[in-house]
Amino acid sequence: MGRSGKIITVGLCPSWDVTCRFAGIEWGEHNLADSAVSRPAGKAMNVSRALAWMGRRNTAAGLWGQDDYEQMRRSMRDLRGLVTVRLTAVAGGTRRNFTVVDTAGEREMHLRFRCELVSAKALRQLRSDLEGIVTKGSICVFAGLMPGDRFLGEIIGIIRDCKARGARIAVDTYGEALRGIVDSGLAWLINPNAAELRELVGEGVAGRPSSLVKAARGLLEKVETVVVSRGKEGAVAVTRDGAWHGVAVGSGRVLSTVGCGDYLLGGFLKAAADKADTRSALQTALKVGTARAWGLTEEKSWTQARRLVRVEVGGV
Repeated sequence: MGRSGKIITVGLCPSWDVTCRFAGIEWGEHNLADSAVSRPAGKAMNVSRALAWMGRRNTAAGLWGQDDYEQMRRSMRDLRGLVTVRLTAVAGGTRRNFTVVDTAGEREMHLRFRCELVSAKALRQLRSDLEGIVTKGSICVFAGLMPGDRFLGEIIGIIRDCKARGARIAVDTYGEALRGIVDSGLAWLINPNAAELRELVGEGVAGRPSSLVKAARGLLEKVETVVVSRGKEGAVAVTRDGAWHGVAVGSGRVLSTVGCGDYLLGGFLKAAADKADTRSALQTALKVGTARAWGLTEEKSWTQARRLVRVEVGGV
């Protein structure tokens, strides 16, 4: 089926993700890493990378520190030109987050730092830059940490501008920012995990698919599609037309959970942009998220990985 317009990812609090892998490590040791990788990241950038891995061209927008902007552009060259970099350079440097993976112990540690790029001036410049990027039929993905207290009004204003230009708005954030955007009625799709959904609806929600679906249906007056990530237990997708639950089946080994939810969202958005139905989009999303967890996105093409990952999707 024919595609819709371009996909634009927008991240306000990006990062460099530095991942160090060890074949066994304990607290207090001085050890030589087996590998270390540093990449431009943050949720929005991860969605861009997932789309590029699937061969889907997209545009990376949002904020990035001018101190390391050129370094970021050089690092994006490994994506075969599938990501058009239109990030807004703002004063300062982009934070670095660290993940330590113990491959022998099958465990990992995540170290995160504060985002210091957002300011009223930075958001004004981003708002202006997006005017030249967003067009009718675009999908705009606002993903990652957002300062939901001081700047929430400005952020919602940016989202409103994008929707006014004819874009569909997808959102993957949490807390006050997610609640404010949902209440604004501007979002087409949101992608919380189970804990974020509980926080959003303000009540306890059991983790089983039927309970998550019931809670998500309460949001459908304001949002068209709710995709709830459930980690290794899969995901659910809820619209006014129905609800579906899916999970990966098979014996793949989880190498890392970093970015898996972002790749799941990227898979769902690519399928939606290609006009797939919700069930098929969820199936694609689970394949992409699982491929990320199993390390297939590093060593296999999307064509190869989609044959290796099996998922089961059914109605709820």
